[in-house]
Amino acid sequence: MWYMIVAEDVENSLPLRKQTRAAHLARLQVLKEQGRLLIAGPNPAIDSDDPGDAGFTGSMVVAEFVSLDDAKKWADADPYLEAGVYARVTVKPYKKVLP
Repeated sequence: MWYMIVAEDVENSLPLRKQTRAAHLARLQVLKEQGRLLIAGPNPAIDSDDPGDAGFTGSMVVAEFVSLDDAKKWADADPYLEAGVYARVTVKPYKKVLP
């Protein structure tokens, strides 16, 4: 089943994001290679594809896991969470309808 992982950043998270980005993306790449990643990306702090120093306010991942518990365990091991980028993370089942 698909699960949506929504994370909200702490204030001024950009320096922490930059330090941990490679490890965060490596885990997402594994999901992609396994065919389990539907979508992933950050939420820019301003209305721009490249927010520069404004940074980001959070992230969203939709990926396939065996269970809600497995999705939560995967989310709990995110390098961004361990580095203090995320203030909170919510994991919910997700039903893809379109396209």
